Amino acid sequence: MLHSMTGFARQSAESEFGTLTWELRTVNHRYLDVQFRLPEELRPKEQAFKQQVSTVLNRGKVECSLHMRRSSARKAEMQLDMDLVHLIRDRVSEISSEIPAAAPVNPVDILRWPGVIAEPELDAEPLIAEAVGLLDTTLAAMTSMRASEGERIATMLETRCADIAAIATSVRKRMPEVLDAARGKQRERIERIDVEADPGRLEVELALLAQKLDVDEELDRLESHLAEIRLALRSEEPVGRRLDFLMQELNREANTLGSKSADAETTKAAVELKVLVEQMREQIQNVE
Repeated sequence: MLHSMTGFARQSAESEFGTLTWELRTVNHRYLDVQFRLPEELRPKEQAFKQQVSTVLNRGKVECSLHMRRSSARKAEMQLDMDLVHLIRDRVSEISSEIPAAAPVNPVDILRWPGVIAEPELDAEPLIAEAVGLLDTTLAAMTSMRASEGERIATMLETRCADIAAIATSVRKRMPEVLDAARGKQRERIERIDVEADPGRLEVELALLAQKLDVDEELDRLESHLAEIRLALRSEEPVGRRLDFLMQELNREANTLGSKSADAETTKAAVELKVLVEQMREQIQNVE
């Protein structure tokens, strides 16, 4: 099953600490690149969170944000550093004595002073356990979304594979007619220049011409690549890089088919193949 590298998931949970919310965003990337934004209390666990994400996701640029809104009960436990408050008061009094006209200090401004409000320390272990469990839930939601998008991409790829197979079959059926027409043109050229050709040499030249224009080998490889793509679409493993390689091979065969073309229909078929391959390649850039 294919998985897209693009997705979004947001999950929240209430706990004794307040409301925890994980937000995950992923976009396509050559490798797995995981970045975190964490509350101060959980920053030491960033590496553990990265390992947790890497067990689920294999490729993509992943932005993980954890937001924590403390519960009202926790806020009620807010404490003041009275020693710091007294120190600020004394310094304000000194300044007021030197500058009598200075406006009085608002107590709210003192509360905003760094370090005046001392929030109680959290017990990190239960908080970490809550964050780990919620991250698992969010990753599951992300995986579901990426799988849904991957299913859409797989359907599109299957359709394009069928279109390519139909073009390859059509070209193969027409090849005897194309080769006969090429041989006829070669004989007409010889007749026009009114030169008596050695029958044996002529047959050799016509055989070389047929060999030059023959695309059976290219069509065989094309069909083989299609079989590999269909096999990859049923794989449970990440196949984005393999599919990208197969797109290069399909494009190579389409180019060769165009270079060997001996008539307008074959040229048109080669162009249609390249268009289909490019459509597939654009989608595969987003496959894990």
